[in-house]
Amino acid sequence: MTPLILASTSRYRRELLARLRLPFTVARPEVDETPLPGEAPADLARRLAQAKAGAIAARAPEAWVIGSDQVAELDGRPLGKPGHAAAAVAQLRAMSGRAVAFRTALCLQRGATRLEAMDETVVRFRTLATDEIERYVAAEQPLDCAGSFKSEGLGIALFEAIETRDPTALIGLPLIATARLLRQAGYALP
Repeated sequence: MTPLILASTSRYRRELLARLRLPFTVARPEVDETPLPGEAPADLARRLAQAKAGAIAARAPEAWVIGSDQVAELDGRPLGKPGHAAAAVAQLRAMSGRAVAFRTALCLQRGATRLEAMDETVVRFRTLATDEIERYVAAEQPLDCAGSFKSEGLGIALFEAIETRDPTALIGLPLIATARLLRQAGYALP
């Protein structure tokens, strides 16, 4: 079987990919994730997924490499990972009562061959009181998550609805698209 590498150190992506029961290794892509001036959130997610896969594929040309990136979009602007509690509270306050699009790009690359997919998930947030937001951030510490929540955990209580083709995309790796691309690359799934 052709080696498979996940170009990510995200534990969320690693746990999701493990669900497909294929052997894989993990490699850290050294990629600058700074948005380019005027770059649309979907374009940013796509560029970073390609850059992550490409960085590792250049070092391991015999392997298929999975790169993925997610960008939350509010009012046409990207929302990054908050990094600290005050930024998480501010992000959630800004998203309260609103719909936020999450663009999750996927790139499967081997040598110069690239297979790609993009998922869009829309999260509709309830109107949130400041004390709810602060309790949530203190309880779950979603500081490494775009949008400042974990939908697989307590963060689900912040929502009115989730509109998606693939519920795993919101966690960071759209497994429906990943499985489709892996089948195209010759992996037997299931």
